[in-house]
Amino acid sequence: MIDPETVPVRRVEWRHARRIIRSVHPPIDLFEDVADPEDWPLLVSAEQKTNPRLMETLGTIDLVPPERRVGGPGASYLMAPFTHVSRDRPSRFTIGEYGVLYAANAFETALAETVHHHARFMARTEEPEGWTSQFREIVLDLELDAHDLRNGAGAFDEALDPDSHAASQVLAAALHAAGSDGIAYPSCRNRGGECAALFYPDLAANAIQGRHLDYHWNGTRVDFYRDVTGGEVFRIDEDPA
Repeated sequence: MIDPETVPVRRVEWRHARRIIRSVHPPIDLFEDVADPEDWPLLVSAEQKTNPRLMETLGTIDLVPPERRVGGPGASYLMAPFTHVSRDRPSRFTIGEYGVLYAANAFETALAETVHHHARFMARTEEPEGWTSQFREIVLDLELDAHDLRNGAGAFDEALDPDSHAASQVLAAALHAAGSDGIAYPSCRNRGGECAALFYPDLAANAIQGRHLDYHWNGTRVDFYRDVTGGEVFRIDEDPA
């Protein structure tokens, strides 16, 4: 196990970072509203009386400390990863007990990461060939004091295993419990790319929607993506790393 005390902390400030999410997750009105986040519990209580499915949309707001909640335009893209949490959806830096917002320093890296995970899902469920789920590109700014796994000279390889999240989840849980902002790490899917895993929504800002994307599944892998806005289709190399 990696000792959390050996992981250096470095400032990460990325302008126009990229995150790609499924288009089935629309903006959440409450988070986009002008109301102060401190007033959300009262608004939720009132709204539930006429909209019993509200909590299904919002998720669990209590998972985010009140002082770390964000509101206003684009806030739903920052809040949703932390309010919709489930042990059925673990990832590299959480077993699903707390939320993580993942972002990359460039579009190509975000694309490679999501293509990999989408392909694994398509293969596991034996989906037929064709254009599949639509995605949204989210452009956002990040500022955090990150525990940095990018330059460990091999010391952090266990947490960067491309085929296992066991060690990274243990490390992240310890860092999260100790109050870490999050983790910066090299992309496992795009050589030279960098990613960040944020533990709180207020470490990101200015989230706006970018391109709409489609991925094409050929029965074995995702081989093309389409920019729906302009209609252009781009080939994805078989081994982007």
